[in-house]
Amino acid sequence: MSTGDDGAYHNISVAPRVQPSGCPIDHDFTTFSDAYLSNPYPELARIRDQNPVFYSEKLGYLVVTRMEDLTEVFRDHDTYSSANVQDPVFPICDRAAAVLAAEDFNPVAVMSNRQQPDHTRIRKYTRDGFSGRRMKILEPYIKRRSQELIDAMIDKGGPIDFVSAFGHPLPGQIIFRFIGFDESDDEQLMAWTGNRLSFTWGNPSDDEQVAIAEKMLSYWRYCREFVAKRWEERKDDLTSELLNAHEANPDDLAYREVESIIYGHSFAGHEIVSNFMSNSLLCLLPRRDDWAAICKNPGLIPNALEEVLRFESPQTSWRRITNIDTHFAGVDIPAGTQVFLSLGAANHEPELFETPTEFDINRKNARKHISFGHGIHFCLGARLARLEGTVAIEALSQRLPGLRLVEDQQLTYAENITFRGPAQLMVHWD
Repeated sequence: MSTGDDGAYHNISVAPRVQPSGCPIDHDFTTFSDAYLSNPYPELARIRDQNPVFYSEKLGYLVVTRMEDLTEVFRDHDTYSSANVQDPVFPICDRAAAVLAAEDFNPVAVMSNRQQPDHTRIRKYTRDGFSGRRMKILEPYIKRRSQELIDAMIDKGGPIDFVSAFGHPLPGQIIFRFIGFDESDDEQLMAWTGNRLSFTWGNPSDDEQVAIAEKMLSYWRYCREFVAKRWEERKDDLTSELLNAHEANPDDLAYREVESIIYGHSFAGHEIVSNFMSNSLLCLLPRRDDWAAICKNPGLIPNALEEVLRFESPQTSWRRITNIDTHFAGVDIPAGTQVFLSLGAANHEPELFETPTEFDINRKNARKHISFGHGIHFCLGARLARLEGTVAIEALSQRLPGLRLVEDQQLTYAENITFRGPAQLMVHWD
């Protein structure tokens, strides 16, 4: 069985570029252009229609855009490894690498980037933490904090930045309670975990890399200390459940793996859900008939949020790297090829979604999106994210039916290859 030493959580060295043969090459496509960051979907539609599988010279990735092809890649985990999903897209500077070379910075790959058979071995224990019982425990907290954050918004008065007032703090606090972190540490934890997106999926400057690396190291040390504390004093939280599982099955779930699961969960359950909430308002508030319908009938919210996940997903792509030489979609792909899976392109595929460029809260097949992935790596937190989004939008629609976007605001998005959500979203209400 695994000892917990089977690969680092972050491989900070960037794999050399491997270009497939016999493959169309796009010399211009990149997720870092101003046009793509502003609205990726016209560009994604173009590349999907022209060459659904091609090599992006600027990214150094084989790009896959159709739903059928994406699901095939996700299913074939023997050929297409997820080992690269937590690795930086671009090289890390020597100073940042030196920070992460600290002897005690040693999280191991556990979930999104752990391969079989260890992935399934670890996932079964983590999946138990997302039980229906745990959701029932969290739901009252989600409802209470949603109301308290709305109270604070009303007290402050509009216009106000939704991201900093509600969209960012709520999912962070929820995942911290889920893990079991002390509420008094929330502010520090937010500061440590708030910009890992840029480090792993973006292209930050050298100084930014160093600052983020220092926060990653501090957060890892906090996680280790917290797990050690929970080892001595168990409570009703995810960390305690994992430690109970390790104690009962020490040869099947390593202690370091427990530490690493806790380290990884805070990001997966925070920034992505924050973007989900902001994107929901971006979709719903300008469409006043849709917003009024939701205010009148909260039962419409779950399907409306599935349409948000399809139409304006907080996660527009994911990554793989080939373990072996393979042949796919008419292309010979050598081992070591980095693969860019465009979830956003597949979610707007006209053969699957009628009038895909239109947002429709009543879309019958909205849930057929691929924003949570597919196959053995399907997002474990999907159920929690849906619960958070439903509770939050219901609270906002009932308390602030006159909620609106501030007109003519210029939205900015973090420069990265995968995640999408506004850095700031100004709102006001009647």
